[in-house]
Amino acid sequence: MADLEMLVNELPKLVHSLKLTIGTSHKIMEEIILINSVQEQLLNIKKLITKELRFNKDINTTVSTFSRLNSTKSLVIFNMLPTNFANGKKEFIIAKFGNPEAKISLTDLQAKIDCWIEWGYLIQAIATDILSDSQLVSKLDSHISYLSLSTEIQNIDASLNINLGFGNSKLLQQQINKINYTQEELSQTQQRLGYIVDTIQNSQNMLTILLGVSCFCGQSGFALEWLDDDHELIISSEGNLQELTDILNTCDSLKEKMSNLVLHSNSLKEQAEKALIKTEQKLSKKTIINPQVEKSAVINLQSEEVPKFSTQKVISLTLVIASSLVVLGFGSQIINNQNPQLQQMNLITQEKSAFANFKSAQNLGMEAAALVQNPPHPLAVWKQATTKWQQAIELLESIPEETAISLQAKKQLASYRVNYNVISKRLLTEQKAVANLESAQKLTTEATFFVQNSPDSEQQAKAKWEQAINLLEAIPEGTSVSIQAKEMLPIYQTNYANIGTKIQN
Repeated sequence: MADLEMLVNELPKLVHSLKLTIGTSHKIMEEIILINSVQEQLLNIKKLITKELRFNKDINTTVSTFSRLNSTKSLVIFNMLPTNFANGKKEFIIAKFGNPEAKISLTDLQAKIDCWIEWGYLIQAIATDILSDSQLVSKLDSHISYLSLSTEIQNIDASLNINLGFGNSKLLQQQINKINYTQEELSQTQQRLGYIVDTIQNSQNMLTILLGVSCFCGQSGFALEWLDDDHELIISSEGNLQELTDILNTCDSLKEKMSNLVLHSNSLKEQAEKALIKTEQKLSKKTIINPQVEKSAVINLQSEEVPKFSTQKVISLTLVIASSLVVLGFGSQIINNQNPQLQQMNLITQEKSAFANFKSAQNLGMEAAALVQNPPHPLAVWKQATTKWQQAIELLESIPEETAISLQAKKQLASYRVNYNVISKRLLTEQKAVANLESAQKLTTEATFFVQNSPDSEQQAKAKWEQAINLLEAIPEGTSVSIQAKEMLPIYQTNYANIGTKIQN
């Protein structure tokens, strides 16, 4: 019961992380691994709830049992989510997490966990579909280079906040150039807005719709949070929860704002051009300099004496300079003659090696992530994935700090270590599940031997059947042997019951 209570209290955090953040292909692969980890924990909680329900046949007993877990407080998600999420739309939060103020029975909680697990499978499928479409991945990558649409329009608005430099022709021309550039940006942003609205509003394909959303969010990024009949697709970006309809409404308001910016920019440009014409007309009336003054200045300049050097002095000075250069050059060659070409080659080789190791690590990471998609998998697959993550980590650790790729490698290393830990735990779970199955089979063989060859050892046989049943029940769902364990469990329970009856008689 203590384990179940602790895990139920962790549910809000688990469900909060059950989302798909749309990013680069590498980021999506990492997301798949994290989703797998959350799925495992949810399956474990569901299994513990199933065990608890076995001892509570009456529904009222179920409710009271969950009361012992303090059900009223166990799903208070507002205190466990980030602050900006707590200020989001409450109906969206309730749609995904459930009502934090309502009591819930273990049976209802189990059904809710089934919904979360199903959502996990859906976003895993979406992630796999994205990764299988190289053109889609390329477009998503290009959208990450944009500012978010709202930020882009704010910047355009700020750039048009110009106080015209009346009377200064140079400043006016600079301002006109700036307005022209801003108008080009405005035109491109209007095209981007049209693409976003058309893609989200008129597409029936989920992946195409995601392209429109990614173009809207740009560098801010977004995540798929939840999907249901009442609230469509709920996404999050910069801590805000919203539906596709909310994005379209925002686009409508931004469209109106851009129309006003177009009018403002045209008016501003017209004022600047008129001011420039007036300023240049004033400058054209400037008094011309007196030609006599210019001529006098030239005569004075020509009459100035130029210092003279004798030929002998020039030759001597040249020899001194030349000999100095020879001495300095020879000394420099002695000091710096440490085979600079070889040093340069070593630096180039080091950079090439570091970059090659970085790319190899990325490839290993992608291979490891691809291996564990759509579990369950046999033990060998988890071992192979763990090995690849370990190899990728070792390659990143080998990259010297003085190389250009070092900083990027450090960021990747932190992410890879998280993935390695997740997969290592999954490997241990799989190993334990396989060991439990093998031990259970061995115990049943021994129990059968006792019954057939030693009638007086029926009590020992019963104990072995019981141990075997406990081992099978401890095998987590989602492991490669869980289905086999489920098929074997009723047989073992029947044999255990039969031998118990026999002993009693």
